[in-house]
Amino acid sequence: MPVSAHKLLRELIALPSVNPAFLPGRDDLTGDRRVADFLAFTADRAGLELEWQEVFPGRSNLLIRLTPAGGKVRRRILLAPHMDTVGVDGEARFKPVVKAGQLHGRGACDTKGSIATYLAALLELAATGERPRETEIVLAALVDEENNQSGSRALVGSLVGRDSVERSEASAASISGKGSPRKQTRFAPASSVGKWGSTESHPAMTADLAIVGEPTLCKVITAHKGDLWLRLTTHGKSAHGSKPHLGKNAVHAMARVVEELETNHSATLKRRTHPLLGHATVNVGFIAGGKQPNIVPDRCEILIDRRTLPGESDAGVFAELRALLRRLGVDAELTDTKNAPCPALETDPNLPLVRQLTRRAGQRRALGVDYFSDAAVLASGGIPSVLLGPGDIAQAHTADEWVELAQLERLTRLLVKFLREQP
Repeated sequence: MPVSAHKLLRELIALPSVNPAFLPGRDDLTGDRRVADFLAFTADRAGLELEWQEVFPGRSNLLIRLTPAGGKVRRRILLAPHMDTVGVDGEARFKPVVKAGQLHGRGACDTKGSIATYLAALLELAATGERPRETEIVLAALVDEENNQSGSRALVGSLVGRDSVERSEASAASISGKGSPRKQTRFAPASSVGKWGSTESHPAMTADLAIVGEPTLCKVITAHKGDLWLRLTTHGKSAHGSKPHLGKNAVHAMARVVEELETNHSATLKRRTHPLLGHATVNVGFIAGGKQPNIVPDRCEILIDRRTLPGESDAGVFAELRALLRRLGVDAELTDTKNAPCPALETDPNLPLVRQLTRRAGQRRALGVDYFSDAAVLASGGIPSVLLGPGDIAQAHTADEWVELAQLERLTRLLVKFLREQP
């Protein structure tokens, strides 16, 4: 009998996989290898094919394939949750706890709940022998979504090197209109080849649809906002605090910039709307400047979060902000701190597979969310992409993260039925 999503999720929560960017020096709690090895072991026992794609030394995407019964692949469905989580305030968060119909623990909804439901559906199809004849189903367990989406970028071939990704000024992504022998391969040489997999090169992933794991209350999401993180720095001239007229106050200049961003510019963005996503936003989330009270500050820095809509481009955002600075007469440096494009997502809800999945979810209309995800990266790589997962984004990243057990079962059933419908 196939293992349940509930049982899988309890195992996954107990395997810490905090993104190393958030907890440096704690190898016992960070990295994706423990989760990936558990998934590989479970899938291997079920007769599924495995492939590894090294993204960083010691961190690899894991691809689990259910090959079509007919042998020839005419369609491919990609299931794409991420293995990494945000940090924790104590190791008790890695002990799964069930209470009042909810499963609590780090990653419960973001996105180990998605991993558990996706794998449970795949295992059920493999166990019953009811796999599609011409459709390949690939579960891609991805690394690094919470930091730089390096796993999804590597999957579609847009990751460049180890520390940077190709910068793009492209506009927001828009997409229109047990039985078989097992194959065990790796995309690229891994830092440590374990008992699953050999070494083999592989082209960028292509698929007819990607279902990306995020907490969406089991609703199909076809659009989300893009995101830019920007650093803006003003420079002045230091002077003794008793003679401020001999200096140039960088904090004063920045105060004018912050006021303009949070008032007039924010009001302008509120008039820029999308039917599923509402309006674009800007937020100044950090400010630092000066050294001590009796020195005129010669430098001030802010960090800006700018949420974009489909149709907006990174280049356009930069142009708007530079024009704002010119109007204020402020000389400042503006840089992108993410070093990777994070465009908005807008997938056509009338694409046949999207429409089929939406109907199976019991929805009558397309939905959107404010946050960014791997879906936009996959869409930029040419794969029509939607979000679908158990849990609520309101519980993601919280101290007490949880997911309803009923949603795990509901989504598993939804996916099994949808995947069985494929040719």
